[in-house]
Amino acid sequence: MYAAPPRATPGVTTSKAMVVSAHPEASRIGVEILRRGGNAYDAAVAVQFALAVALPAAGNIGGGGFLLYRAADGQEGALDFRETAPAAATRDMYLDQQGQVITDLSTLGHLAAGVPGTVAGMEALHKKRGKLPWATLVQPAVDLAAKGLALTQKEATGLTSNQAGFRKYNGSAPLAYLRPAGARPWQQGDVIRYPDLARTLERIRDQGRAGFYEGPTADFIVAEMQRGRGIITKQDLQAYQPKWRTPLHGQYRGYDVLTFPPPSSGGVALLQLLQMLEPCDLRAAGWHSPAAVHLITEAQRRVYADRATFLGDPDFGRVPTARLLDKGYTRQRMATTRPHRATASKDMAAGTGLPGYESDQTTHYSIVDAQGNAVSCTTTLNGGYGSKVVVAGAGFLLNNEMDDFSAKPGVPNSYGLVGGVANAIAPGKRMLSSMTPAILLQNNQLKMVVGTPGGSTIITSVLQAILHVVDYDMPMQQAVAAPRLHHQWLPDQIDVEENALLPMTIDSLRQRGYILKPRSAWGRIDAIRVLPDGRLESGADPRGDDSAQGY
Repeated sequence: MYAAPPRATPGVTTSKAMVVSAHPEASRIGVEILRRGGNAYDAAVAVQFALAVALPAAGNIGGGGFLLYRAADGQEGALDFRETAPAAATRDMYLDQQGQVITDLSTLGHLAAGVPGTVAGMEALHKKRGKLPWATLVQPAVDLAAKGLALTQKEATGLTSNQAGFRKYNGSAPLAYLRPAGARPWQQGDVIRYPDLARTLERIRDQGRAGFYEGPTADFIVAEMQRGRGIITKQDLQAYQPKWRTPLHGQYRGYDVLTFPPPSSGGVALLQLLQMLEPCDLRAAGWHSPAAVHLITEAQRRVYADRATFLGDPDFGRVPTARLLDKGYTRQRMATTRPHRATASKDMAAGTGLPGYESDQTTHYSIVDAQGNAVSCTTTLNGGYGSKVVVAGAGFLLNNEMDDFSAKPGVPNSYGLVGGVANAIAPGKRMLSSMTPAILLQNNQLKMVVGTPGGSTIITSVLQAILHVVDYDMPMQQAVAAPRLHHQWLPDQIDVEENALLPMTIDSLRQRGYILKPRSAWGRIDAIRVLPDGRLESGADPRGDDSAQGY
């Protein structure tokens, strides 16, 4: 007898439309837009800008992301508004004279920031798919910033724990997030107002992308770069362009899985994992049984080894996506799995026969509107509160996304992920990401919208949410809340959330050669499932302040 997933409070169920995001205010605003006649794409724009105010750790206009959509008429799209390396970036910019990585240089401070893509991405989405006026979608975020909002306990704890970083990497300009010297820490219920951010959002409301990449906001960004010896210029800002890409498709047990292509590694990795696991009877093995954990872990180990070697920005070199997703190739990878013994990661290289490459804190929201249009969007600053740099005069945090490049091939980044030359730094290049927005269909009908933050754990968290529903028949909320496991090739260990495994399972896995590492909770999955009767069932992750709302 093996573990059963803990019971979860039932999710919200609605009949027509739903928004699931990382903050109640953002979800509320998204639903308001839908009620006013907006579609899922309008709601996505409004939610994105609301999160820039309500969720400073990850919601952003100073970062970037990936948005996947599937329209009610079957049209689909993948919008890449990932950050890019500034023109002055160089391959070895984070190495010392001995060729060693300089601690914190790619994660903290001005040099860690890539050129932000969020505002340009939202404008591109609105121009292609939006319905309501742009100003209508941005105004709720303006109001939120001007009036302020009360902190939750999690937000108060997060801001308090980052006070030293805010002091170190910011000048003497007023900083909304910073407590005065000697003042008590932030507490639940404290109200923060963001006057500088409100004015920045007003410029975006009135001028679109020009309100961010040109004029006063661009001046503020460049002045901030000069103050902290960063390298983003006005030319970098004006040159930034989001990109429409072609979604990836895969299959799993009768479902069509729609997900994001490179420079996300998440879509390729998710589809590889599903292909490797489809021949396995996970249901019969049992949830988090030794046999099931063994199979899933061995698939993850092989996929993350491939990720480190082959994946990068497709605009800067050849990414062998089709070969990585060839079913013969994934079968060959899993054929090396031993039935009752862990494979040592040091003995597990990337797959062979593929061409070489030539050249946490994130958040997610899922939306389905009354017409059946679906949006799955993952957006990020990378680390919590990004680089810790707030643009003076503009009031928003800058990302520390440059750490997602390989500062040095073979050296882990802040998430422990190892990369190679495929993900080396180059001017204008998009850094590799683990973000994995996904949409599942069955018989051409929408069935699930899912995604999560979590750095390197994003891919495995999305995988488990899908397995929990498809293989283990869990309701969406239980699928999201269930304890998770994670393996990413290096370091060679299974990360284990509390209550994820029974003691007898732990003993069995250790006998098989696995190293288990207990870890605090990770990820914030926000998902929507379409029930057989057409109603929408939510999964809002209890690990955060996530909220599902709809009508």
